Amino acid sequence: MEETEKVILEPSKVNCKLKADNVDICYPPVFQSGGEFDLRPSAVSNDELLHYDPASVIICAVGARYKSYCSNLARTFLIDAEPLQSKAYEVLLKAHEAVVGSLKPGNKLSVAYQAAVSVVEKDAPELISYLTKSAGTGIGIEFRESGLNLNAKNEQIVKEGMVFNVALGFQNLQSEKIKSKNKHFSLLLADTVVINKDKTEVVTAMSSKALKDVAYSFNEDEEDEKPKKKADANGSEPTMSKTTLRSDNHEISKEELRRQHQAELARQKNEETARRLAGGGSEAGQNRSSSRSSADLVAYKNINDLPLPREMMIQIDQKNEAVLLPINGSMVPFHVAFIRTVTSQQDTNRTCYIRIIFNIPGTPFSLQDPNSMKFQGSIYLKEASFRSKDPRHSSEVVQSIKALRRQVVARESERAERATLVTQEKLQLANNKFKPIRLPDLWIRPPFGGRGRKIPGTLEAHVNGFRYSTTRQDERVDILFGNIKHAFFQPAENEMITLLHFHLHNHIMVGNKKTKDVQFYVEVMDMVQNVGGGKRSAYDPDELEEEQRERDRKNKINVEFQSIVNRVNDLWGQPQFSGLDLEFDQPLRELGFPGVPHKSSVFIVPTSACLVELIETPFLVVTLSEIEIVNLERVGLGQKNFDMTIVFKDFKRDVLRIDSIPSTSLDGIKEWLDTTDIKYYESRLNLNWRQILKTIIDDPQSFIEGGGWEFLNLEATDSESDKSEESDKGYEPSDVEPESDSEDEASDSESLVESEDDEEEEDSEDSEDEKGKTWEELEREASNADREKGNEYDSDEDRQRRKAKAFGKSRAGVSSSMPKRSKLR
Repeated sequence: MEETEKVILEPSKVNCKLKADNVDICYPPVFQSGGEFDLRPSAVSNDELLHYDPASVIICAVGARYKSYCSNLARTFLIDAEPLQSKAYEVLLKAHEAVVGSLKPGNKLSVAYQAAVSVVEKDAPELISYLTKSAGTGIGIEFRESGLNLNAKNEQIVKEGMVFNVALGFQNLQSEKIKSKNKHFSLLLADTVVINKDKTEVVTAMSSKALKDVAYSFNEDEEDEKPKKKADANGSEPTMSKTTLRSDNHEISKEELRRQHQAELARQKNEETARRLAGGGSEAGQNRSSSRSSADLVAYKNINDLPLPREMMIQIDQKNEAVLLPINGSMVPFHVAFIRTVTSQQDTNRTCYIRIIFNIPGTPFSLQDPNSMKFQGSIYLKEASFRSKDPRHSSEVVQSIKALRRQVVARESERAERATLVTQEKLQLANNKFKPIRLPDLWIRPPFGGRGRKIPGTLEAHVNGFRYSTTRQDERVDILFGNIKHAFFQPAENEMITLLHFHLHNHIMVGNKKTKDVQFYVEVMDMVQNVGGGKRSAYDPDELEEEQRERDRKNKINVEFQSIVNRVNDLWGQPQFSGLDLEFDQPLRELGFPGVPHKSSVFIVPTSACLVELIETPFLVVTLSEIEIVNLERVGLGQKNFDMTIVFKDFKRDVLRIDSIPSTSLDGIKEWLDTTDIKYYESRLNLNWRQILKTIIDDPQSFIEGGGWEFLNLEATDSESDKSEESDKGYEPSDVEPESDSEDEASDSESLVESEDDEEEEDSEDSEDEKGKTWEELEREASNADREKGNEYDSDEDRQRRKAKAFGKSRAGVSSSMPKRSKLR
């Protein structure tokens, strides 16, 4: 019974794609046999074992909930059935089908029960008195809707959308031919039925009720086994069947098939890599665009634009982003972008010094700055220092320069990033013909910059792309369908959020951040829990109610997201988007594994086209079609974890390392890689992939001639090394005896014998000495040894130093001071 409950609560065990959080049991599963049966809905199982002797009857009833809605199923199994049992079951099955067929919109509920009575009266009138007084009840959130009882007196009308638990049976039948405890038996059939407009649907019809599927005969098997036992008794040894061999070697054959497939993948991968390298280099390595140089930074175009000097002191012009410094009686302007650092120091006389260091050609800071490289023949000012007697004023000047410089550097870096962006088409907003698909109250990652309270926004699907916007005018992001490389929908299961994630072909700007990954999510439950209150019991009604509310909220949000995903998938299925090949992908959690792709351990899950981690930032999205090979490193006996290195087809791209993967996930990862046609290798150490890829790019011909990626194949290298060792031994004639070896062996054996004899003599002498010493002699030797050790420390200081090491400095100080006081007295 407990195992049955586990299967109901974990649908994945029976390959049912239902979320376990939404599934519950209506009542404990009921199993009855042995002549004692109760067909009421309140029946419970007893503690006796099931009876499966001849003429036994076993009744099984199971009730489950999904999203709080109930369903019911009951079946009767016959073991070596008697004719009366088979006949009664066939009549019951026919009556049950008649009840289901009469449940049509517009009929009275009493008609359903009358249909069952008519069948029994026609086919087996002697069984009419054993028929249950009801054919079932309505079912929904409540397991029994008493107002919808299928009996002979209920005059209510059947309506479309109603759901019934059709439960019909024969109670306490009796067979005179059966002499055992199974003389009394009952039969029960129950199904969950939905009333539709056109026809009635039995949602539990996958469980067959046919007599051939519920009747079992064990006597036939026993009769078949008797000749086999006789044959074995004649002296012939039983041989192992083919079925047994297949079952025993199933895992071996599976591993062998995977090894053969990997060998074929290695051949294909080496040929593909050779063609690509011969064709001009690694894939996608030529598509990198260099960033454009920024515009010339000019503070003032004309000397007349300089502000009038108020005093000969440092001035900051916020409007023109310049700093005016008093040099030799003149105000000299410098654009703030050319200032490298500015600091202030104060000496003992309350005199402050402001030190400004500039960017000049040749410094590591300005090597990539085109503005500092234009006039290398000119004389540059490297550093300037100014003295002030007002510490507060000098501090304000330094802070103002730093703030202005930070603002300008951020703006210029954003401008440089925007200059590298690919120009995209404009978003076509929805019109009267096309109503936008809208999902409100979403958060975005990466978030918009700026200060102030963050507010959620709305995601809308328009004619050719998405638009996310908030109530603030400057917070808006457009994602065009043509720029989407991968789209993911991840419902909340063990996480706190439900999300939509877009991985793009080209970077876009979200606020002032350049990114290829944009995510929209909703928190399905509070990430912060109040721990200030007292700890409540696990069965506290308020606690249970709160958990139920959280489950309902999570299910509601997941359903809303799923609805939007389905509508967008339908939109992408239209002919104008067929070339984009877009569809929301969903991670496969059962194939996931923990690992460390960046700095923290996360749960990484595969999809049909990618390997992703979408909860923690930075996100991980790896396109499987861009992977060249995968190398599993630090794989060996005794290792608790291993590393995965992903090598991309673009050899100029850095490899991706996923560290600290538990060794328990190794077989699952290898199976997944094999099914996705990705060649993988195993190694015992971490490799220097930057140097390996550089060598391949510099000398691709040697890489191809050397067997390609087969240098990573441990099995091949081990077999080759064994062959080379055998070949190094050379030819040795059989008729020549190696005299030196025999002499060495003889001498070695003699030395071993002598050493063993010497050791035995020494042991015997030691044992005799030990036997000759008494306890007094041993104690005297120990005291002499202690006295000799004590004499090694001559001075008092040495003794005190010893005590300090053993007992600590504080105790040593006390012990050293006490003798001095006693001497003074």
